[in-house]
Amino acid sequence: MASIKKSKSVETKSRIKSALTSTAFLTKLREKQSDIELEKILKYFKEQDGSHSRDKFMGVKMGQVFALAKEFMTMDLKEVEKLLESPIHEARVGAVSIMDFQARDKKTPDAQKEKLFKLYINRHDRINNWDLVDRSAPYVVGGHLYDKSRKILYTLARSKDPWERRTSIVATYYFIRNGEVSDTFKIAEILVHDKHDLINKATGSWLRTAGIKDPERLMEFLDQYAATMPRVTLRYALEHQSKRIKEYYMRRSKE
Repeated sequence: MASIKKSKSVETKSRIKSALTSTAFLTKLREKQSDIELEKILKYFKEQDGSHSRDKFMGVKMGQVFALAKEFMTMDLKEVEKLLESPIHEARVGAVSIMDFQARDKKTPDAQKEKLFKLYINRHDRINNWDLVDRSAPYVVGGHLYDKSRKILYTLARSKDPWERRTSIVATYYFIRNGEVSDTFKIAEILVHDKHDLINKATGSWLRTAGIKDPERLMEFLDQYAATMPRVTLRYALEHQSKRIKEYYMRRSKE
């Protein structure tokens, strides 16, 4: 009797998983489309990165995309990759969200987490905007590398692709939350004079966060680079500091 129940349970799970396809996800995504939301999204992304021409937007609230991804979180990675290949931005947000949910889940086997990591790295061409990186890099990349060599982050930090460079610093969030800030500061040194505004902002934000764990290390970093780093990076890095410290380092900035 027990074996019959187990067999039925496996069959049910298999049937549910087979229904979690990229096509089904897109169908449900279209049901949530809103012209009003589309207008808001286009305005938001234009303000964030100066352009939204690279992507097609459907007009779905991010909260709804995340909720749908949660519903589809056990989707097979072949189907997830199909979502990554979609020209629709919200579909790719759904894909990286599914990857993030799987990577965060304590029940996810290490072998699956490695597959998530490899999918992220191998299809970074489709993880091609700041929000896609920020939604998934901390756990899919950082979580996987936590007890492994982190050499690939330094390779990404020197990439010509700005989103690979952003991944290199954003992924270190997982290390920071576990009390390790060394890689964040080392990668920030590589990115500190980057020409891309969205890399500057990420670098400053992660310096600020790492500085909460290690204030002395942040001050040492700023002593060395405040005079030459982009002002936006410096401003972001100083957000949690006192007015006196902010004024001191901003005066040193030559930009």
